[in-house]
Amino acid sequence: MAKVSHKDHKDIRIGTLASASSGVKYLEQIIPYGFESFQLTFWQTLGGINLASFAKSINALFDSCDCCCDDRPVISSLGVFGNPLQDPLNRKAWEKAIDSARLFGCDIVAGFAGALAGESVPAAMKQFKKVFGALARRAADKGVRLAFENCDMGGNFNKCTTNIAHSPDAWEMMFNEVPRKNLGFCWEPCHQMYSLVDPIAQLRQWAPRIFHVHGKDATIMWDVIEKYGIRSGKSFVYHRTPGFGDSNWSDIISILRENNFRGSIDIEGWHDPVYSGDLEMTGQVCGLNYLKACRGGEYIPNPK
Repeated sequence: MAKVSHKDHKDIRIGTLASASSGVKYLEQIIPYGFESFQLTFWQTLGGINLASFAKSINALFDSCDCCCDDRPVISSLGVFGNPLQDPLNRKAWEKAIDSARLFGCDIVAGFAGALAGESVPAAMKQFKKVFGALARRAADKGVRLAFENCDMGGNFNKCTTNIAHSPDAWEMMFNEVPRKNLGFCWEPCHQMYSLVDPIAQLRQWAPRIFHVHGKDATIMWDVIEKYGIRSGKSFVYHRTPGFGDSNWSDIISILRENNFRGSIDIEGWHDPVYSGDLEMTGQVCGLNYLKACRGGEYIPNPK
């Protein structure tokens, strides 16, 4: 694979998630803070949003806005979160998002891989092959990649809820069932840390399959684990905005660049228990600036 250009940091943009239901007005309000990209998210269905009209409005905003960043913002991806293995409406939302991604200037549709609720990961493989075999073909025909978020959604390997794509064993099975190069991950360290997995070691192994990154971290309370273990009912880990958690995002970005990643790290806000409420955007902008520093700070061209 050819090396990508790092000029002006266009290889890795730093942005945030934005619920599509919040509309263009929300994007207009937060663009001045310096967000460079946005993942537009939908819950289960498209919520009646006409994607063609929505894309037109967003593109008009991006073309006209006076951004504080040096470059026009972009839509990094469309996120459709639900259970496509059991919910036909969510599956239809995936199809429409795949068909419309290019209208937003992006080539990634992200979401959960789905599950057979209450059943194991292996039990879902036949349905996964049927659903995502078709979706992956549809996406490939349109030059679109599909990225699975690695959240367990309260399930485990033997009893899933809405997402089987939460552990390396499951990933191996999924890619064996649907061996398509346009299937990969919308990855973040937070969910791995909830399973006490080292996200750095995992990232080194799976980086070629990572298409998009959620900027969400975690804090592991090792003192609680050492005293009570992980089955006491006491919280031993919690979500954090990047810059407030345990992960070394300089290492994460370096590993991504070593693997020629070209895409976005979009902050998944509204989870940090401290920087929440009226501190939500304060935390997100702090995280934005922290990630930009981990990316190398301001881009400085080499002397000629």
